[in-house]
Amino acid sequence: MRARDKGDRGVVQSVVLFLGVSVLSGALAAGLAIPFAGLAGFTTEKTSETLEDLPQELKTVPLAQKSAILAADGSLVANLYEQNRIPVKLSQINPIMRTAIVAIEDDRFFEHGALDAKGTLRALLRNQTEGTVQQGGSSITQQYVKMSLIEKANAANDPEAIEAATAETYQRKVAELRYAVAVEKQFSKSEILEKYLNLANFGDGAYGVEAAARHYFSTTAAKLTLPQAALLAGLVKNPSGYDPTNNAKRAKDRRDLVLKRMLELKVISVAQANAALKTPVFDPAKVKPVPNGCANSKYPFYCEYVVAKLLENPAFGKTDKAREHYIKTAGIVVRTSLDPKIQEAAQKSINEHSKPTDSAVAAITMVEPGTGIVKAMVQSKPYGGGRNQTAYNYNVEKSYAGGYGGFQNGSTMKAFTIAAAIQKGIPLTYRINSPRTIDLGGAKFSTCTGTTTAGNDYRPSNSTSAQGDLSMIDAARASTNTYFLQLSERIGLCPIAKVAASLGMYDAQTNKPLQQVVSMTLGVDTVTPLMMANAYATFAARGLYCAPLLITSVTDKNGKALKTPGPSCKQALAPEVADGVNYVLQQVMMPGGTGGSLKFGSSDLAGKTGTINANKAVWFAGYSTRMAAASVVADANLPYTNLINQTLDGKKMRDASGSGTAGPLWKTAMQGALKGLPSTRFTAPSDKTRRGDVKDLPSLGGMNPDEAANKLRSLGFQAQIAPGQVNSEEAAGTVAYTSPRQSEGAPEGSMVTIYVSNGSKAQQPPTAPNSPKPPNPPNTGKPGNPLPNCPPWHPKYPNCTGR
Repeated sequence: MRARDKGDRGVVQSVVLFLGVSVLSGALAAGLAIPFAGLAGFTTEKTSETLEDLPQELKTVPLAQKSAILAADGSLVANLYEQNRIPVKLSQINPIMRTAIVAIEDDRFFEHGALDAKGTLRALLRNQTEGTVQQGGSSITQQYVKMSLIEKANAANDPEAIEAATAETYQRKVAELRYAVAVEKQFSKSEILEKYLNLANFGDGAYGVEAAARHYFSTTAAKLTLPQAALLAGLVKNPSGYDPTNNAKRAKDRRDLVLKRMLELKVISVAQANAALKTPVFDPAKVKPVPNGCANSKYPFYCEYVVAKLLENPAFGKTDKAREHYIKTAGIVVRTSLDPKIQEAAQKSINEHSKPTDSAVAAITMVEPGTGIVKAMVQSKPYGGGRNQTAYNYNVEKSYAGGYGGFQNGSTMKAFTIAAAIQKGIPLTYRINSPRTIDLGGAKFSTCTGTTTAGNDYRPSNSTSAQGDLSMIDAARASTNTYFLQLSERIGLCPIAKVAASLGMYDAQTNKPLQQVVSMTLGVDTVTPLMMANAYATFAARGLYCAPLLITSVTDKNGKALKTPGPSCKQALAPEVADGVNYVLQQVMMPGGTGGSLKFGSSDLAGKTGTINANKAVWFAGYSTRMAAASVVADANLPYTNLINQTLDGKKMRDASGSGTAGPLWKTAMQGALKGLPSTRFTAPSDKTRRGDVKDLPSLGGMNPDEAANKLRSLGFQAQIAPGQVNSEEAAGTVAYTSPRQSEGAPEGSMVTIYVSNGSKAQQPPTAPNSPKPPNPPNTGKPGNPLPNCPPWHPKYPNCTGR
């Protein structure tokens, strides 16, 4: 017997054997014709078990759809997807596309059941002859089943299921057939075709016919032409091999084959076929890639931070991997807080004041007071892995992917010391003798858990010229270190730490609370521009703290709202405390203040500079009632070095300061953000806030200094005698005056400094000839004479006057 005859007889035997098993298994139901290609050697027992074990219904996973992140105005921030797909109804697909796919993949689709017996037999004979699987003969329903099983396995991230769904075995064929029967029972032919066209891979990242139409032709599935439909229909068999963007000639040959098949089946005319065959395969100019992920976004750093926030949401899955898969396949729409106009203003500032090639980095975050909405987030180094690019986000904490983890914030911490002092009833006029350098060696500072002690050689100095008997306002305007160190010593570090924590401040490297160290008020640990902008926004909102908000809503593919953290606000500071902080920091922006050169427009502005040791980072944080922003310029390369002689905006820095280096970045960004908006004002602090919660001070002028100190202590104050002597009318060696002054009063338990007279009268400016003599001040009803810098009116001092 010839070998061919023996092979044919083997085929027949396989057919008879498998048909028998199929009948016994009930698999011929609903008109099913069983595939018998090459089933010799596949046992009846194995076949029966396979069929009996299969469920009666094909359970599919929802189609993977691309998700979108949108800005506040609805513009696209980024697409996120594993498969770029836009599902559509069959009615939204041009009939010529339906005709083309049926013609090339399963021309008897509407005539047969789950399987085309003729097509399968044709494939059987060829495969048996070749000895391998050369032709599938699968119906569209079978192909849909196979694609669905692969999709399900991928969704579950199940390697074994993926291998089983793609294995070139007859066991898989049997399984697919059983599922195909179930699908044909459950859905109509039109429904199956719709599902198939939405599920199929059309190459170059396009899944489903709608995404493919948009990608290759900049059109929709409803508007596809005959040659376009033929090209897409040809792609399904080998999406990468026939991808026109990879090989236009091969794609054209495949398209033309589809057109000729359609002509053979008489579903198009000769004229239609000839016209289509002459059409160029595609126009490269109309190919529209769909960028995927944050790296392709216009706002990559902001986008990555949003994705990190999405991955925290347990509503999207139990694990990070499950949440990531959901976010990239569920077709969700994420609306964010990013304001493109404000982002543009911030980016303009970065572009004007820095360059990607600089050795120093610059970053700005902008937040809306009273909502926590993060409006903008920019930095000088663009996103990427190339030269002068970075994957670090310099605006956010290290716990997020790409988060740099911040920089020490220098004297911007003084704002929290001011708030803590006001909370404790310290007047805005509270005076402390603040020399250029102060010896705090061995000084003890109280903390939330005890005390911390300064080193024996701790002698901090001021970076500005302001020194002497300064009020809190004076010290803030000049950023006087020795004042705020003494102030923090007197009120304790715990109140400062609590205020900072309530305003969202923590170590951006470790996520731990800020350390309560002696120098806390001068800057501590590392914090981010986002933290600083949001904390200062709390002052602008009169003490209402709102956690940073980037995601404003998330909806599913049907537009239904999904659970996501919304605004989270609390009254972190009493409004009158915030009003006091605003008043003090507003003076910083006035002429002569460290931020005086940054004042613009007619709105009230407040802010604070910050410079860390050796100028390794400089800050400016400031706000109006509408917007808060923090800018930083820093060395971001270990080991950190002084910014002086590093480059910013392409030039070597000869100086580095919060006002002169980081300040211009803040100013330009804020000017752009507030442009065209009505002016706003801060709420003036109450008189009680200005004066503080004070007790009367006794009249001590002319007393023995030690006796005066004891008297102050007996009244609940702390007392110290200043070294040296001052000009005074009082007798030499007696008390000249105190700080705070008697007319100011002082908070209970606060430090009162006694100044000793040298016995000489203070020098008065000469009186001009014939000028009138100044009138005697009115009697205040209190011991002693009116003194300079008498504070504003207070119920305890109704007749207080003075300068």
